Amino acid sequence: MNRVSHYSTIMDINTINIITLAYLGDSIYEVYIRNSLIKKGIAKVSDLQKEAVKYVSAKAQAQILKNLIEKHILTDKELDIVKRGRNYKRSNHPNNTDIITYKTSTGFEALIGYLYLENNIPRIQEILSNIEVK
Repeated sequence: MNRVSHYSTIMDINTINIITLAYLGDSIYEVYIRNSLIKKGIAKVSDLQKEAVKYVSAKAQAQILKNLIEKHILTDKELDIVKRGRNYKRSNHPNNTDIITYKTSTGFEALIGYLYLENNIPRIQEILSNIEVK
């Protein structure tokens, strides 16, 4: 049994703490962006970091999610996960973004984390293929 599918047998992914899903999803998404930038031929770490910030910031993630919703790319189940992430009660957020943007980006990250634990890598790839990494 592979490691990812084993998770679903030892926990109910639908009830896992949404911030835990977002934590995982943030990592998965950042690896995707870093990989995409490296494939574009960016070799210097300082340049990679500068470019990655354009995609992994809360503002960028919120915009990506908005585009996915407007294009009707997400399923009802996926939208439910996004809403759980967006509606999670937080007492704090980073100073460099407003609370709405931060909550929206948390919803996006939670979706990626959820799909990863569901071992639905093709769906993650399908969703992330809608992001044009320049």
